[in-house]
Amino acid sequence: MSIEFGWWNRDEDGRRYQVNAAVHGGNIEWTRHQGHHTSWEPHVPSEDDRARLVYEAEKRVPRRLISQKQFDEIKRVSSNEGPGGHSGRRARTSPDL
Repeated sequence: MSIEFGWWNRDEDGRRYQVNAAVHGGNIEWTRHQGHHTSWEPHVPSEDDRARLVYEAEKRVPRRLISQKQFDEIKRVSSNEGPGGHSGRRARTSPDL
């Protein structure tokens, strides 16, 4: 299962940034960027981000874009606290290094 969800948020200064949550293999990679010409960087999700992910996934179940089983897995994984292995998959260093 590899599914991506995206939405826009505003920071405390009122600037918009895009949040992307990629769900793959029981992990969630949270990334963000501002504008088209900036690179994606790891994002530590807030409770609102986690709730938005569940909301976006819930909207896709009736349209059969994801199954109920996939939705249950997203709901379970999104409740994990802290970034840990669930944030910035590309930013982690290799265990061999």
